[in-house]
Amino acid sequence: MTAASPRPAASVADVLSALLSEPGRPRLTWYGPAGERIELSGAVLDNWVSKSTNLLVEELDAGPGTRVLLDLPPHWRTVVWALAAWRTGATVAVLDADDQDATAADVVVTDRPDALALPRHGVVAVALPALARGFDGPLPAGALDAAQSVMTYGDVIGWVPAVEPARAALDVGATAVPHADLVAAALGTAPVAAGDRALLPVGDARTATPGTLLTTLGVLAAGGSVVLLRPAPGDAPDRADRIAATERVTARL
Repeated sequence: MTAASPRPAASVADVLSALLSEPGRPRLTWYGPAGERIELSGAVLDNWVSKSTNLLVEELDAGPGTRVLLDLPPHWRTVVWALAAWRTGATVAVLDADDQDATAADVVVTDRPDALALPRHGVVAVALPALARGFDGPLPAGALDAAQSVMTYGDVIGWVPAVEPARAALDVGATAVPHADLVAAALGTAPVAAGDRALLPVGDARTATPGTLLTTLGVLAAGGSVVLLRPAPGDAPDRADRIAATERVTARL
């Protein structure tokens, strides 16, 4: 008898569940400024997403109909918060390039709370550096410090509301992707083979965050892993090639 093929991922919950089939395998690797390198195995990525999901649900009542504004550049932490928001059934949104008004969002996850017009509640301040133990700067009244708050929540996702397939999962300008189509849309943005380890260069433009999130989700949904590379001024011309070789990359995006 031949073994049955794994059921294709149809939801973010499926993608997260599949991470634990090979818990020690690298799934998300980040190369940032000043030589920063972070590697998250399947188990570690699932743990970060679980804690963040629990915070969103228990602290901020996130669920279908909740608009979660991710005011973050492409980054491994941004991926975690997007997966967590989608796991709750919420809608992920970003600001236009020149927009600094976040007051219409139900939840704002940002690394620059001092630069935005914020709602009175539901603000999460994110410190991007890997070793940050707290947000380095003043926090708005009532804002949560992600570095400190996330770690107090459970390692396994508790109760979450049921995802409503017709609601938007990603809402960017005139484009809205419903939860029912999210994984399929993500797979369409990631032209990789099943199980590929993909190198994805990213910049610091926040308007590029939705594309990075979809591509990363697509690679993960295909059973692969992602190496996010943030180029920096002064990089050696062959840096990307050397990282691709070191990380055993099999696809470049």
